[in-house]
Amino acid sequence: MLPTPEQIKEYIETNLPCEYCDVRGDGAHFQAVIVSEAFAGKRPIARHQLVYEALGDRMREEIHALSMTTLTPEEYRKNG
Repeated sequence: MLPTPEQIKEYIETNLPCEYCDVRGDGAHFQAVIVSEAFAGKRPIARHQLVYEALGDRMREEIHALSMTTLTPEEYRKNG
């Protein structure tokens, strides 16, 4: 069974403190905007690794493609 955007959002929010998380997709390909203070001072690759850690084995087993925008709360307010 393919995961829903709502399930992926729940997986992320359960394991990563988020101020905002929006996930969209069709079951195979997903796009996420994730805002977390945990991203402060980190490069994009380190931010993505935090999200992958939050998703754990689901990233290998359930989720086939996830593109993401990872922002700190300050970056989100500036770009919002």
